[in-house]
Amino acid sequence: MIGRWYAALGVNLLLGVPAIVPIYLLYYIAATWVHPAPEENDGFGVVLIGFGLPVALCGFLWWAANRPIARRTRLRPARYWTLSLLGTAVPTLTLIGVSL
Repeated sequence: MIGRWYAALGVNLLLGVPAIVPIYLLYYIAATWVHPAPEENDGFGVVLIGFGLPVALCGFLWWAANRPIARRTRLRPARYWTLSLLGTAVPTLTLIGVSL
């Protein structure tokens, strides 16, 4: 069953639920970020670094969880990783759609 596309989609939908927080934070920062003047130092760089590490860690864990599945699936690598990214993004995109 692991070689089927729906198994990969199901795993990534489940991985997308805890990924809501870091992905939504990236969306929120991108949507509300205004480039401050050079003399203003309000600690925004610290906020970006503080969010960057958890986002990078979540990205690494997502890749590490998908790598064994990608090797055993019947999908071509480009299709598998596209399906994985879209499957992971579905819960966050749902939250963004509801919040608009």
